[in-house]
Amino acid sequence: MLDRKRLKPLETVERLVGMQAQVPRDPYVALWSRLEGFRAADLSDVIERRDAVRMPFLRATLHLVTRRDALALRPVVDAVLDRSLHTQSPFGRAIEGVDVDELTAFASALLAEQPRTRAQLGPLLVEHWAGYDGPSLAYACTYLLHLVQVTPRGLWKQGGPSAFTTLEAWLGERPVRDTTPDAMVLRYLTAFGPATPADVRTWSGLAGVAEILERLGPKLRTVKDDDGRELFDVPRAPLPGADLRAPVRFLPEYDNAVLSHADRRRIVAHETASWAEVGWGVVLVDGFTAARWRAFPEKDRTTLRIEPFRKLTKSERDDVEQEATRLADFLTDGTGGTVEIARLGAMRRPS
Repeated sequence: MLDRKRLKPLETVERLVGMQAQVPRDPYVALWSRLEGFRAADLSDVIERRDAVRMPFLRATLHLVTRRDALALRPVVDAVLDRSLHTQSPFGRAIEGVDVDELTAFASALLAEQPRTRAQLGPLLVEHWAGYDGPSLAYACTYLLHLVQVTPRGLWKQGGPSAFTTLEAWLGERPVRDTTPDAMVLRYLTAFGPATPADVRTWSGLAGVAEILERLGPKLRTVKDDDGRELFDVPRAPLPGADLRAPVRFLPEYDNAVLSHADRRRIVAHETASWAEVGWGVVLVDGFTAARWRAFPEKDRTTLRIEPFRKLTKSERDDVEQEATRLADFLTDGTGGTVEIARLGAMRRPS
C-alpha cells in the first residue's frame, strides 16, 4: 500500500491468502490500488480460465483465491465454517434433525450436475426434507460443502446469477486432505503482521491460535506495540517508521486491509470507527480512513463522489482528487468520469 508493486494479479492474490470478494468488483479495485499498471482484464481473464475462483472461505465470506489455494486451503477452514453455521447463523438451527452427511451428499450431486443458485437448490432439497425451510437448507450447504461461485459472475463488468457448483466439478481436482493450519497462519503473518493472536483469530476464525503460534515460534519474531501487547511477525519483515507518509489509497467496500485484524485502529481512524454503510468504500489518507467513496453510474457519465469524515488540508484534498480521477478512469475503462468531493458533513442518506 505504500508503493504500487509490479506483480501479477495471481501472485498478489496468493500473497494476501485470498481477497475479499463479496462484491464482484471489489478485488479489481483492491488490486488497482496495490499494483502498478493493473488492468481489469488481467484479473478477469484468470478467473475465466479458472486459475482463480470466488468461494466461501475465511469467516464464511466470499473470497477470491487462486486455484492452488482453493484446493489446499479450503479444507483448513472446514471446521470454522461448520462452527459458523451452527453458532453464528440462523441456518444451523433451521436444519436441526437433518442428517448432514445425507444432505451434503445429495446437494453435492445436484450442484456437480449443474451450477445452481440457492433459490434453485432450495426447492430440490425440500422435496427430500419436507417440512424444512428450503433457503435454510441451501444456505447450510454453502457452509458445509466446498463450493465455487461460477462465472460469468465475478468477471469484469459482466453480470450473472449467484450460482454455485462444487470445487471438484469446477476445477477437475479434489481438494487436499491436509487440514493443518500452520502454513496458512504463517502466510497471514507474512502479509499482515505484526499481529496479535486475536488478529489471527479474527482473520481466520481458527480455534487454538495460541497453540498454532507456539508451534510456529522458531519461525517467528515478536515485537511489542505501544500498549505493551506482544505481536507476532516473520523475521526480517519490514517495519516502516511512524513518520513515513503513506499515499492516498481508495479501498473497495470490503478490503483485506480493513478486515484482517481484531484491532482496526491501525487503519480505521476515530472519525470512522462507528461508520458502516453498504455500497461505500473508504479513502486512506496517510494510512488512515479519512473519507468514503462511491461511484454513481449515470446515462452518459460516472460520478465518483467522495465524502470526507474530517477536514482535509488543501494538499490532502488535491491528492485525493488526483487519485479519484485515476480511479474514475479505471472504473470507466478509460472514458473518464466526474469527481465530486462533498463538503464536510454533507453525506448522502441511504436510498
